Amino acid sequence: MTRGERVRAAARTLRTPRTASWVAEETETTTKTARKYLDQLVEDNVLQRIERGGQTLYCVDQLMATYREVATLQREHDREELADTLESIQARIAEWEAEYGVESPSELLASIADVDDPDGADARREIASEWEHLADRLPVVKAALKEYDWATDRDAIPV
Repeated sequence: MTRGERVRAAARTLRTPRTASWVAEETETTTKTARKYLDQLVEDNVLQRIERGGQTLYCVDQLMATYREVATLQREHDREELADTLESIQARIAEWEAEYGVESPSELLASIADVDDPDGADARREIASEWEHLADRLPVVKAALKEYDWATDRDAIPV
C-alpha cells in the first residue's frame, strides 16, 4: 500500500479522535503526510477535525458514515428485505429481554454478578455485545426503510 492508502485505511477506523502524529506513527508515515491525507478526508466529509486542548484531532464523521450506510442498505436491499431485517432485529432483542428479564445490554452485563457458571457469564457478555451492535443497527435500518421510496426515486438514473 502507498502512504496515502495506509493513512486513508487507518483514518476510516478512527472512532476515537486521534492526532495526525498518532496516525503517522500507526501508518509509518510522516506527520506532514498523515495531515495531508487526513485533511483531504475532512474535505470529503469522511472525517471530522476537532480542536481540543490546543491539538487538532481527527475521527470518523459519524453522521456522514450513517448517511452512507443508509444509502448502501437502500441500494443493496429491497423494501421487503429491509422490513425483514428490522423485524428480525426487534425479535432478537425482545427474546433477550424476555429470556434474561432485562431491558438493555448494560443490565444484562450487570446480571453477570448473579451467575455462578463461567460459561453462562461468557454467554451473557457475548449476547450483550451482539445486543449493543443490533441496537446500533436498528435506527439505521429504520431510516433506510422509512426513506426507501424517496431515496430510490432520487437514485434512479434517467434514461
